[in-house]
Amino acid sequence: MAPGNQKVAIVTGAGSGIGRASALALLRDGFSVVLAGRRAEALERTLAEAPKDGGRALAVPTDVTDPDSVRALFDATVAAFGRLDLLFNNAGTGAPAVPLEELTVEQWRKVVDTNLTGPFLCTREAFQIMKAQDPRGGRIINNGSVSAQVPRPNSAPYTATKHAIAGLTRSTALDGRKYDIACGQVDIGNADTDLAARMKQGIIQADGRTAVEPTMDVEHVARAVAYMASLPLDANVLFMTVMATKMPLVGRG
Repeated sequence: MAPGNQKVAIVTGAGSGIGRASALALLRDGFSVVLAGRRAEALERTLAEAPKDGGRALAVPTDVTDPDSVRALFDATVAAFGRLDLLFNNAGTGAPAVPLEELTVEQWRKVVDTNLTGPFLCTREAFQIMKAQDPRGGRIINNGSVSAQVPRPNSAPYTATKHAIAGLTRSTALDGRKYDIACGQVDIGNADTDLAARMKQGIIQADGRTAVEPTMDVEHVARAVAYMASLPLDANVLFMTVMATKMPLVGRG
């Protein structure tokens, strides 16, 4: 059980990048955090960076595209800590940056399963716990993307799923009201993670040029997530954009 009034969070995709940074930020803010991700060794590396103050972090290898694996994650969370106050739906993936007409159905489905079906499965489990626990309620934060509104070339699966996540966020915020469940979304632009490494080498622009793009420290995203998580349930950040100031988003294309 989580001691006292300590809050409990699940972070998916916690083995690297935004997920790792956000999980560590929540731990520093006093949350107990369940680290979910496909790669056990990556979760262990996150655990190695966690504050050493007594069992507040738990790694649970999870495939968010598998309903049984997701259910086991949430069961393990309740078994370890007794409740759930925050879900950060962060796990995501992309497809190769090839022309749309060259994408395979398998590549499309992999992105949809991870970026859209995964958050739905996790949200469904979170609702069942949050509406039944005492005190009732909780918060869900979805990882969106600026690409949902301003896509890059050759990004159809990623862009489509992140656009759909915005709809899931709105529906979750509405359907969660009666259970004291808040839902918001953080849209991220050019956080400096392994996935963004190609931006430092040059990335294709809408006019066909290749250009190096500015990035920002991933810790800024982590602090934004932690801020959203810190709010009382009668306040909510529905959408927040955190981006590298000089990235070519405004005016893209």
